[in-house]
Amino acid sequence: MRFPYGLCDFNKIITKGYFYCDRTNFITLLENTGNFLLFLRPRRFGKSLVLSMLENYYDLARKDRFQDLFGHLLIGKNPTPSHNQYFILKWDFSCVDPSGNSKDIKRAFHGHINSCIEAFAMDYEDYLVREIKVDLNDATRSIKSLLSVTRKSGHPVYLLIDEYDNFANEVMMGIRKKKEDIYEALVYEEGPLKTLFKAVKASTDGSGFDRSFITGVSPVVMSDITSGYNIAKNIYLNPVFNDLCGFYKNEIEKALHAISAECGLKEKDIAEALDLMRVYYNGYKFAADAKEPVYNPTLAIYFIEAFAGTCKYPRKMLDSNLAADEAKLQYISQIPKGGQLLLDLIKKHNFLVIFDLSDRFGIQQMLTDKSKDFVFAISFLYYFGVLTIAGETDEGELILQVPNLVTRGLYVERIQQMLLPEPVDRDDGVFAARQLYTKGNMQPLCEFVEQRFFKVFHNRDYRWANEFTVKTAFLTLLYNDILYIIDSEKDAGGGYADLTMIIRPDMRRFKILDVLIEFKYAGLKEAGLTGAKAKALTMDELRLIPAMQAGMEEAKKQIRQYGDALEKKYSDLRLKRYAVVSLGFERLLWEEV
Repeated sequence: MRFPYGLCDFNKIITKGYFYCDRTNFITLLENTGNFLLFLRPRRFGKSLVLSMLENYYDLARKDRFQDLFGHLLIGKNPTPSHNQYFILKWDFSCVDPSGNSKDIKRAFHGHINSCIEAFAMDYEDYLVREIKVDLNDATRSIKSLLSVTRKSGHPVYLLIDEYDNFANEVMMGIRKKKEDIYEALVYEEGPLKTLFKAVKASTDGSGFDRSFITGVSPVVMSDITSGYNIAKNIYLNPVFNDLCGFYKNEIEKALHAISAECGLKEKDIAEALDLMRVYYNGYKFAADAKEPVYNPTLAIYFIEAFAGTCKYPRKMLDSNLAADEAKLQYISQIPKGGQLLLDLIKKHNFLVIFDLSDRFGIQQMLTDKSKDFVFAISFLYYFGVLTIAGETDEGELILQVPNLVTRGLYVERIQQMLLPEPVDRDDGVFAARQLYTKGNMQPLCEFVEQRFFKVFHNRDYRWANEFTVKTAFLTLLYNDILYIIDSEKDAGGGYADLTMIIRPDMRRFKILDVLIEFKYAGLKEAGLTGAKAKALTMDELRLIPAMQAGMEEAKKQIRQYGDALEKKYSDLRLKRYAVVSLGFERLLWEEV
């Protein structure tokens, strides 16, 4: 079986026999939901394939191909009367160059619209009664000409817009004062984006645009153009459409079974691969009451295609095309209190609680947000796929979490760069971490944290000071998703181990160690010491401090409990257990248990 990595052409996927999870059953539901729809999902989550499906279904020029494309699919058994009844006008704003000044971007924007209209005229030349006039300076005039021609042809127009906010987001991601002026010039007043959507809105009456389906990543741009296009119905938080994009577990399992014969996989091999994919790729829920989380489809296909080709797991679980999402975390870390938000998220077992997501908010609302729960920034992270809905509290609030391990890796990388901006410091830290998981030597890592990391945590911008602070330092240095599954795992008693490093099944051939670390924190005031006095203590003197002794005993007790649970869960561990106690942000005491 062939797997369509990076392919979003519905016609090619169907006719060339690529792996396809049927979503055509949503077509009837979309028709009944409304004529003008807005659907948001993170980058590379399958939105373009949905648009391609709609394009092939409604395109009047493909009427003779309906049975070939849809006859064997769910919609083919009971098609709607609207199939193959529309002219299709499709825009893809990811094709608009976001570089240059506002005039350059406006020129690129109008150029894209006009080139799509010229392609439309060629595709439908046999259906159009007269020529469409393209205005090279003003694409809205070209749109009016197109609609005046299609009105004479007896068929309505279905407008498909892919990545409606792409080039505006690219501008927004680089916001400085100059960039902010460019963004505002695009979306406010008579900016080209707002002007275009006003023109589209004005053309939805009568026999103009009868339907539209718009995809994007966040509601920020749509909010900033405000009344420019206030007719779109938001369907992105509707639980009914949770799996319009994304794969379910049983669909992933089906794909793994399809390649099992070629790779000689047994049921236990399929189960192992499925479990690895669950940890790294699963966990996206786009509504609190969605029944089941979905897998990121691009990452899933990336893994399965690599697995099918070599019968081995890919070395890197994160597709480099998705790594660009780290820029969103970098953006958040640079806005007021954004860095603290990322640190809090890692601190709280990757969970955050807010009253509700914001379904409409503009860029200025997010940049000036002073709300206690930081709702706009959290909502921004949700829309970009680096947070997802985990459920609801007993009080009806929303629980959001980091969806999976690859996304957690993006957070860890951003926090590492935020706390250790110098590359040489990061390299030294990673080298010290390597001594732990290759040789079982904790001392170099503790010395690095004492000498390089602790001075960062004296910064008053970071308001929390406990074992989670120390855990964050170790996590950013030890994180390695090529060799390890790194997470906080529940033990048999329901508690969480602070830092668990379990070797990936396919990496167990290397001479590396499984690692379990429990952290405790003793404050300087609790120990009756100043920072200077703490730094002057010998290791023997450090061990005699009652608060350090209590912390060490508690850490050792928990590490034995967690370690025993892991030994029962995994049969082939090379487990090294460590208890680490921090005295303020001055000294570290550790023991192998």
